Amino acid sequence: MRQELIQAIDQVGREKGIDRSILIEAVGAAILSASRKTLGSSMDLRVRFDDPSGRFRLYSVRRVVEDSVNPKLEISLEEALQIDPEAVIGGQVEMEVEPLAFGRIAAQTAKQVIIQRVREAERVGLYRSFKAREGELVNGLVQRLTKGNIIVDLGKTEGVLPPREQLPNEEYRPRDRIRSYIVEVRKTSKGSQIILSRTHPGFIIKLFEMEVPEINEGIVTIRAAAREPGERAKIAVASKDSNVDPVGACVGFRGVRVQAIVKELQGEKIDIIPWKENPADFIKHALGPAEVTQVTVDEKAHTLNVVVPDDQLSLSIGKKGRNARLASKLVGWKVDIKSHSEIVKEAERQKEQERRQLSSLLSLPGVGEKMAERLAAAGFRSLGKIAHASADLLQEVKGVGEKTAQKMIVAAQELLTSGEVREEGEGKIVEAGR
Repeated sequence: MRQELIQAIDQVGREKGIDRSILIEAVGAAILSASRKTLGSSMDLRVRFDDPSGRFRLYSVRRVVEDSVNPKLEISLEEALQIDPEAVIGGQVEMEVEPLAFGRIAAQTAKQVIIQRVREAERVGLYRSFKAREGELVNGLVQRLTKGNIIVDLGKTEGVLPPREQLPNEEYRPRDRIRSYIVEVRKTSKGSQIILSRTHPGFIIKLFEMEVPEINEGIVTIRAAAREPGERAKIAVASKDSNVDPVGACVGFRGVRVQAIVKELQGEKIDIIPWKENPADFIKHALGPAEVTQVTVDEKAHTLNVVVPDDQLSLSIGKKGRNARLASKLVGWKVDIKSHSEIVKEAERQKEQERRQLSSLLSLPGVGEKMAERLAAAGFRSLGKIAHASADLLQEVKGVGEKTAQKMIVAAQELLTSGEVREEGEGKIVEAGR
């Protein structure tokens, strides 16, 4: 009987994927629960499993006292010393108890305890198993559709493909085979909730890992990916071997590799570009197929200012701004795209603005063109800046003394108050293609 019990525990453990120790603990808890039904709940009972013999042993725990009053919970010191020579008053001793035959209610209670513990262990095991698989691909069968959610049969459990994680215009029917990406595994009161996706950038990365042996072998790596699900995607690839072209490896002979992925993604266009460490170089490739003539990097604003030929502006921005958005996501920088003619117009506007600002400075008494240029170069490009400046700061400009500085400040304040001089604003820099 004992051997059969151990075999049953081992078999259930293998079939359910549950650790043997958890099942042993579950059986022990069931024996303890049933014993309390039979022997009474007032006794302090404990169960231990003896692995060599394969036997569960039941013990009654009693407190050592001078004279026992409650034999179910207490034992006299004299009796305790016969069981444990080191027993002392106030301590505890354990006495093995032979379990009585379990009645129907006790047996049913034991069964329920085991079922509950096994279910809990299964839930924990499933959670840990799928939690470790976050970021992996999984295959399943469409089971049903519920409020827009696709419930996918993953074998031992179900996954959920929410509407936001589904490809546009993709239809699913029960029993359809579906491949998806495990985005997240959550713990809930009812067990594990496995969130699946077919729109996540990680999905396309995993598909390339499956189709391209060089990626699977670690020769080619995908350094970044960006998607507009169902429409277009961009991935940046690099090679650890100078003899292996990363773009060519991903495209495959006659495009066979990339076409297999495009088919899985329901026709989503994929741009494969070489990874560049320098963001200015990277954005030139990321904005392809548009031609880029100039890139300046604004580290402070974390922005790449891109200049393209006039006939390339629409192509660089793309339909509904898609190409520019994907390039920005891929590179990880804000991207400001302008055409050559816009740059020329901005330069002309800037010159005109500077001319008007210098003109307003020339309205100050004693300020000629050279002094106006010095003031502008020092940052005092408008009457407002001078009116709110301190005399000490103005004196840092060559040719401006203490008295001259004071006169400039007073004159600027008076001109602004009187409205005799209408001052131009600083202007705004407008991002093209937004």
